[in-house]
Amino acid sequence: MGKTIRLIYPQWQGGVVAHWMPDIPAEDASRGYYWGAKLLDMLSPETSLETVEVPVSLKIGERTVVDGVCDRDIILEQTQAALSELRKSDPDKIVTLGGECSVSVVPFTYLAEKYPDDIAVVWIDAHPDINFPYDEYKGYHAMALAACLGIGDKKIMSLLPAKVDAAKVLIVGLRAWEKEGGTKERQKELGIKSLSPSEVAVDSSAIMKWLKDTGVSKAVVHFDLDALDPAEIIAGVGVEPGGLKIEETVRIINDIASKYDLVGLTIAEPMPRIAIKLKNMLDRLPLLKE
Repeated sequence: MGKTIRLIYPQWQGGVVAHWMPDIPAEDASRGYYWGAKLLDMLSPETSLETVEVPVSLKIGERTVVDGVCDRDIILEQTQAALSELRKSDPDKIVTLGGECSVSVVPFTYLAEKYPDDIAVVWIDAHPDINFPYDEYKGYHAMALAACLGIGDKKIMSLLPAKVDAAKVLIVGLRAWEKEGGTKERQKELGIKSLSPSEVAVDSSAIMKWLKDTGVSKAVVHFDLDALDPAEIIAGVGVEPGGLKIEETVRIINDIASKYDLVGLTIAEPMPRIAIKLKNMLDRLPLLKE
């Protein structure tokens, strides 16, 4: 079976999201992914697996854009730290609890190096995450899948141990493209296939056929919580209508794991809005800080 670890990766710097949540103080909204990762860890089943946490800074500076990426230098340091932790642990399988979407980049490229040419990526997300640094939006989390393909900031890319072939990537639940960057056209140019929520609502057959056609024996799954239908639950920042139901998503991931060696699973983009508001309320009450 090999060694499986739980990687707690509360990186938040890849998101530039505060303007989408005006009901939460900007700094709290920015760091919300940090608390989201901690909450996912707390809520996840108890495990005997080795747990590794990537050290992530909570300091908020000027959110400087370097070479087209917001907080690039901090992300660069944390990318090095995450890769160092994986090198020390040497896992065969990785469960990653994030943090914004870019937390999949290090574990997925690590696994791509470990199992060359034998991994397919199923990216469950409302968005394609194939932005480039020169696009209008500077959040690294929107560049996460592109980074897995080896496309992006040169300094970050130089650290990554491997890259994934675009022909072995499938985006599931996709329904929102960035107009400014032309990511719908870019997806076609890169040759990345996708399935809408309606195409996987009844069963997982389209995904399973695609996986079979790749010829791989192993899969990694990235699960962005904004893939879920906001009419059922708002768990991330994005609230694009017409998303996947919880039961549909659980079925998809379990169907993949039943037929393929699932060596990587990421749950990303948790934005615990209610928990943040409760935390801020508690901070203002007497006696609690004594």
